Amino acid sequence: MRAHTIAIFLMGAMLASGACAQDRGTLNPKPLPPLARPDDPATPAKELFGRKTTPAELATRTIGFYSRGCLAGGQALPVDGDAWQVMRLSRNRNWAHPEMVALLEGLARKVRKQNIWPGLLVGDMAQPRGGPMITGHASHQIGLDADVWLSPMPERTLSRAEREEISATNVVRSDWLDIDPAIWTPRHMNLIKTAAEEPQVERIFVNPAIKKAICRDARGERKWLSKVRPMYGHNYHFHIRMVCPTGEASCKSQDPPPSGDGCDSSLNWWFSDAVLHPKPNPNAKPPKPVTMAQLPAECRAVLTAR
Repeated sequence: MRAHTIAIFLMGAMLASGACAQDRGTLNPKPLPPLARPDDPATPAKELFGRKTTPAELATRTIGFYSRGCLAGGQALPVDGDAWQVMRLSRNRNWAHPEMVALLEGLARKVRKQNIWPGLLVGDMAQPRGGPMITGHASHQIGLDADVWLSPMPERTLSRAEREEISATNVVRSDWLDIDPAIWTPRHMNLIKTAAEEPQVERIFVNPAIKKAICRDARGERKWLSKVRPMYGHNYHFHIRMVCPTGEASCKSQDPPPSGDGCDSSLNWWFSDAVLHPKPNPNAKPPKPVTMAQLPAECRAVLTAR
């Protein structure tokens, strides 16, 4: 029962995250105003990391866990590639560990070359120094997470205005019980399958309706399905999570996915009325924002580095 309660809490967080992912950007982003008391221990870490516009000039390291950490020596995914384009440039969230950048570039070229998908539209990755974000995500903090839109890349280079204003494609039906057959195609599944089969990919998060469709339609070897995990808020994009890079002791790994393909009766829980239509708790209080004291100690050096 406790696990279900936690999942309902996560569902609310991820639904909010999904909405933020589709929020329009701006052509003229303005810097955040200076903090009155940046050294106050109560200052939320997201306010500090959100004001860093460049990476820390330190040796590359992922520090902490996907939802509680930071990134040293981050690298930017180029906004235009031969098989990808970065969206929502005003957010400055196209940063990651170099191995994640290489993974995305390689995946984009593979799906384009094999005619699986025209190319990737890449959404949020991480901030220049990782860390908690002011809006949109609980994870994406250590440079090993990236969102890929469920919209095919066009054959032309999108304008800056288009990257800030157009929305990704919602592939899920309005009742949240299944994919929209007028939008979802076998190519969507093959794109997700190709990403999941990459050895460095630890998990792929998708909307439960997408997981349901993949379970129904996948043929042949199904081992890759264990990496595809249901999570609300991923009806416009899928979320790639990479394993901790080899030799980086400061990176905290996630437990391996459960055994099996994840297509058993446990998937039904996501479609229950209690999950799809949770009753609001009038006594619920918003969680307190994470402070620097709650992040790994090394993150302070990342924050203050040049």
